[in-house]
Amino acid sequence: MILTTLIRTAARIDLSRKKILRQSLDKALVARFVGGRGINSAILYEEVSAGIDPYSPENRIIFGTGPLTGTLSPGSGRYTVTSKSPLTGIHGDSNAGGFWGPELRFAGYDHLVIQGRAEKPVYLWINDGTIEIRDASHIWGKTTWETELMIKEELEDPDIQVASIGPAGENLVRYACIINNLWRAAGRTGMGAVMGSKNLKAIAVRGTKEVSVEKPDELMEYVRELNNLILKDPAYRLWSKYGTPGLINPANMLGILVSENDRRSTFADADKISGETFCEKYAVRSNACFNCPMHCGHFYVVDSENIISGGGPQFAALANLGSRCNNSDLESILRMNTMCNQQGLDVCSAGVALSFSMECFERGIITCYDTDGLELDWGNSQSMITVLEKISCREGFGDLLAEGAWRASQIIGKNSQKYAMTIKGADSPDYDPRALKGWGLAYAVSTRGGDHLRALPALELLNAPEEYKKLELPAIGDRFSYDKKAVMVKWHEDVRAIADSLEICKFLTRTTLLSPEYLVNLLRLVTGITMTSDQLLRAGERTINIERMFCVREGISRQHDTLPERYKKEPLPDGPGKGETINIEKMLDEYYTERGWDLKTGIPTIKKLNEIGLNKISESFQTKGLI
Repeated sequence: MILTTLIRTAARIDLSRKKILRQSLDKALVARFVGGRGINSAILYEEVSAGIDPYSPENRIIFGTGPLTGTLSPGSGRYTVTSKSPLTGIHGDSNAGGFWGPELRFAGYDHLVIQGRAEKPVYLWINDGTIEIRDASHIWGKTTWETELMIKEELEDPDIQVASIGPAGENLVRYACIINNLWRAAGRTGMGAVMGSKNLKAIAVRGTKEVSVEKPDELMEYVRELNNLILKDPAYRLWSKYGTPGLINPANMLGILVSENDRRSTFADADKISGETFCEKYAVRSNACFNCPMHCGHFYVVDSENIISGGGPQFAALANLGSRCNNSDLESILRMNTMCNQQGLDVCSAGVALSFSMECFERGIITCYDTDGLELDWGNSQSMITVLEKISCREGFGDLLAEGAWRASQIIGKNSQKYAMTIKGADSPDYDPRALKGWGLAYAVSTRGGDHLRALPALELLNAPEEYKKLELPAIGDRFSYDKKAVMVKWHEDVRAIADSLEICKFLTRTTLLSPEYLVNLLRLVTGITMTSDQLLRAGERTINIERMFCVREGISRQHDTLPERYKKEPLPDGPGKGETINIEKMLDEYYTERGWDLKTGIPTIKKLNEIGLNKISESFQTKGLI
C-alpha cells in the first residue's frame, strides 16, 4: 500500500515565464528527508548551482511544510523558507510559526518552489489548489501590516493567511525577513530580500481541505498525553507566562547575556528589559500559534506612542536591541520590534549591525560625518530608531548597515572587522559562548552561519543526568567544560533538523518532547510511516550533511568553522564566567569525528556520504576531485 504521506504535493512557480506546475514530489525524496526543512534543503542543493548570485532569477526560494503541519500534533504550525542567502552567500533558511503554514496544507500544497523574477511587483494567490499571479504594484512600498490588510480587503476574505515582505525586502536589505500574522517572522538569513529580488511582495493562502491523518483516534489520544506532559513541564510555566522574554534575567544571572557588542555577558539593567517587567507594564494578553498549548507570544501596547503589536517581543529583540546596544529603554525596544515587523527586518541582524556601529563610533572608526550627523552613543535609543528607518529604505548610513555587519566592516576597513560579531557572515546569537562552550561549537559549525537554533543544545543548561541516560548520551558536564560537547551538539543538530522537517516547534522539542521517541510516534500516527528513533535521527543527519555540502560547494571548509576573535581572545570581564574565553579548535576534531567529516578540511567524507545515502553527491565531488 502506498501511504498518502509519501505523496507530497509541490507547486512550481516560474515568475519570469508566468508558469505554474503542480507536481507530486519523488517518493524517495520524501522517504529520505521527511518534509519541511529537509526536503527544502535537498531541492536547493539540486537546483541552485555553485556561484549563483542570491539575487539571480536562477536562485530558488522554497516554502515547505512538514507532515505534522496543520494536524493535532502540538506546536504544528511551522513552515521553513529556504534559499541561497544574500547575507552569507551559503545555505540560507528560516522557520516561522503562526497560521500560514497550516493554511498552505489546507489549500492542498506541501511545498512551493519559486524561481525567476516578475517583470513588475506581484503576489501569489493560492485558493484551494488554484494559484494565480496577481499584480502587486499598488501594495509595493507598503509595510507588511498594510499589505496583509489590503490583500484581505481586495480578496474579500478576513481569514486569508498572508506572508509578505516590507520595504526592507523590496530594497534588498540583506537581512530582510518574511512576516505572517503581523508578527511571526521567518527572520534569519535574508529570505525577505530574495522575495524582493523576485518582485514577489506576498503569498496569500486560503484553504478548506482536510489534512489526511492515518490514525486519527490514536493521534487524538496521544496528543492528550503529550499535552499533559507539556503542562507539567517546569519550563511550561516560564514559556506560557513570559515567553522567551522570561529568559533575560536567567541569562543575565548565568553570565551569558550579550551586552555592549559582546564585550560583556552581563547587563546591569537587565531587569528593566526583562520578561517580568514587560508583562507587568506592557503585555495585554498572550497568544499562540496554530494548535500550540504553549501560547508564548503576547499582544502589547506602549501607551506613550500608542504602538500596538503582538507575538513579541522575543528574547532576540530584547537582547539585540537592548543589552547588546546597552539600551535599557524597554519602550524604545518595543517600538523598534514593531518597526522591524512592519518593515520586514530581522531583529537579530539589525541589533548586531547597530551594536557594531556603536562600538566603531566609540572608537572613532566612524564619526558623525559617516552617520548622517547621528550620535551613535551606547544606549542612544532615538538614534537607533532613526538608523533602523534608514536601513529599511537604504538611505544614507542605513545603506551601509543594510549590507549587514560583516559586509559593512569590509567596506569601512580600519580594523573594524574585529568588532563585527558574525560567523560565516551571519550574526552571532544572543548567548555569550565564552560561558557556554557547547553553544559556541554549535554557532561555529551551523550550516547557515552564526545561529543558536541549528543545534539549540538545551541539555548544556540542564543539570539532568537522568535525561542523558534516557537519551543514551554521555554525561555532558558543566557548561565551562569542553568534554563531550561535540557529541551533544551533533545529537541536538540531528534532532532539530528533524523537528524542522516535521515542522514542529522547537520549544516543544527543547524540553518535554526532546526525545525522538515522541516524534517517531507522532509521525507514525499521522502518516502511517513506521521508523525507529535511529532512522529518524539518520534523516536529520542526512539534512545536516546536504546543507554542509551546499556550503562546501560555495567554498566553506574548516577555517570558516570559527567564532569572532573577541570570544577567543578577550576574557569575560565579570559574571560567573569571568576570565573565560573559548577555544573552538579544542572541539572541532571531536565534532568532525562524530560527523564522519575530514579532520583537515571539515568536508563530509566519501564514506559518510555513501553511508547516509548521498551517493550522487559523493560521486559528483569525486569526479571533480573535491573530496
